[in-house]
Amino acid sequence: MSERQFIPVRFAVLTVSDTRSLADDKSGQTLAERIKEAGHELADRSIAPDEIRHIRSLVRAWCADPGIDAVITTGGTGFTGRDVTPEALEPLFEKRMDGFSQVFHRISFEKIGTSTIQSRATAGLIDQTFVFVLPGSPGACRDAWDSILKDQFDYRHKPCNFVEIMPRLDEHLKRGATSR
Repeated sequence: MSERQFIPVRFAVLTVSDTRSLADDKSGQTLAERIKEAGHELADRSIAPDEIRHIRSLVRAWCADPGIDAVITTGGTGFTGRDVTPEALEPLFEKRMDGFSQVFHRISFEKIGTSTIQSRATAGLIDQTFVFVLPGSPGACRDAWDSILKDQFDYRHKPCNFVEIMPRLDEHLKRGATSR
């Protein structure tokens, strides 16, 4: 049996913030750099204000786009009044990925201790597209990518990974049998 070949995945990155721009968005930049360094494609990157309708609108459009395989958001996962990213996206999840939050918090606990409980990091599928909701700090983005997402989006990772199940998520309707 031959060794598996790397398959690039197309990501969109959304920073949720009322105060950031692309020029000073360290968390979004951290994700964008890591995505590209891993050999994947950054299909789109944007910033949205901490407003449910803006977040939903952009993420829904990305999830409907056949040129985007996964969405990562950063920001809006805390407990203040403007932190609404989980409220915007969790109702859209067709399937929740509870394990992502659990593993993320375990990794985060090792670095920041009990402060990890102040994050409502979550993940799931919207329109059969992977969506990850991360805290708005570069450290949290590094931890999530380096310790979880990098391996799960590498087709060579065993025993299993997201890339190998992507064509089966929607019975080839979105990605097509020949795109992988």
